[in-house]
Amino acid sequence: MNQQTIAVFGESLVDDFITEQVVGGAPFNVARNLAAFGVATLMVTRIGEDKNGALVRREFERFGMTEAGLQIDALEATGRVVVERNEAGHRFIILPDQAYDYVAAAPALAALAASKPSVLYFGTMAQRHETSRATVRAMLDASKAQRYLDLNVRDGQVTERCAFESLHLADIVKVNEEELKDLFKWYTHTQPGTKSVDSREMVDACQALMRTFNLQTLIVTLGERGAIVFEADGTVTINQQCHAPAHIVDTVGAGDAFSAVFLYGQAQGWPLPLTLARANAFAGAICGVAGAVPNDIGFYAPWLAAWHAGQVLPPAADLGVAA
Repeated sequence: MNQQTIAVFGESLVDDFITEQVVGGAPFNVARNLAAFGVATLMVTRIGEDKNGALVRREFERFGMTEAGLQIDALEATGRVVVERNEAGHRFIILPDQAYDYVAAAPALAALAASKPSVLYFGTMAQRHETSRATVRAMLDASKAQRYLDLNVRDGQVTERCAFESLHLADIVKVNEEELKDLFKWYTHTQPGTKSVDSREMVDACQALMRTFNLQTLIVTLGERGAIVFEADGTVTINQQCHAPAHIVDTVGAGDAFSAVFLYGQAQGWPLPLTLARANAFAGAICGVAGAVPNDIGFYAPWLAAWHAGQVLPPAADLGVAA
């Protein structure tokens, strides 16, 4: 197995359902999945000295992750998102001034220098405060690692300016369809309408975005319709196989699962079409469990075995996944 380190920067937090607290945060979801795949993973984040921080640290331990990039804040609380259930589903209240807003540069840079990662994953949520924003940019400046941006555009949390600057810092960018519409609105004259993302007009618009930001790769996830990848040389790779679980519990963490398998496959040297197929299949399986990562670490073993055997996914009968 390739033992290159992947560094992940960003928020680790707790989704607070009042009656239940579930550890999350898109970067931390990606990091935990990578660690479960056996990747040496450096998670750079900051938590408080509180009960929720203890829950986060328990996840570091459960997934066998180093705490070299974990910072403890004596003043600010561990990140928390209040989840209110309503008739429409859920409403998420993202609280301000959380520990992950204050990731300090010096210890982050020291951890980065010690790990020498081949890839540095970062998002936009943890850049909402100037402290963490300055830290991730210092890390990007200090490292020659490939830069993978997961552009999480959240109302009231991520500004267009932050997205613009982050896109200029990235080599690989992953967006979903809604986020792609934001990019079109901000940076092109394309009106997506009902056009398919693989239509000529949409392909041209995506490639124009890539030229604007000098990207190597643009990944667009399409939910149950798979994903499409645009490369700088004009190559377009599509996988629209649907591996829906027998019963969808929720879609939380599906995009993060996709990113983790994409990065893992890239590190292992898988061909891009195979990487896409496996990333789509694993993301679909995550929709069949509650939350962003499985409660049972044993969930990952059949997937690793299937990939080692050259397959896309384990037998449907073993996982309750529709072929």
